[in-house]
Amino acid sequence: MALKPTIYKFKIALSDLNHDHYASLNLTVALHPSETPERMMARVLAFCLHAYNDPEQLMSFTKGLSSADEPDIWMRSLDDQLQLWIDVGEPAFERMKKASRQSKQTYVYSFNTKSAVWWKQGMTNLQTLPITVIQFQYAEIQGLAALVERTMDWSITLSGDSAFVATPSSQLELSWQTLHSAPH
Repeated sequence: MALKPTIYKFKIALSDLNHDHYASLNLTVALHPSETPERMMARVLAFCLHAYNDPEQLMSFTKGLSSADEPDIWMRSLDDQLQLWIDVGEPAFERMKKASRQSKQTYVYSFNTKSAVWWKQGMTNLQTLPITVIQFQYAEIQGLAALVERTMDWSITLSGDSAFVATPSSQLELSWQTLHSAPH
């Protein structure tokens, strides 16, 4: 019998000071049996970083690890055009090459202990693509994952290259670094 995903519910009061965007997000996130809580939290944070981009609420989590042909997060227009492709982790160059051809905007959020080695090995090729690569700090993502409960009510404030996360029991700050920006 196949293992089923674990479902988490997030109620997030989002304040994106970078884009003057304020929203209440109600997210239902499935943690795939082979996925870590750290990876799930990197997905949630990436979603929050792009929420300003989606006034019609067309951005969504996909099947992710369950489907090799889909990103972790995407946004499709009303006419089903792929507007935004977001991968979390350390994807292969060929995958990102294909993604950048299919989508108007393509992002990679790298977050774990292999991140620096992955970037060093793939940087030359990845920098030829019209993608944006962002690296979260793994220790901070671990701290965020430690706060996970099945139902969460959080406040997230985005400012510059950092996020301030407040939960009923704790608060922490996360930062990220842009390794490569797609030309606009």
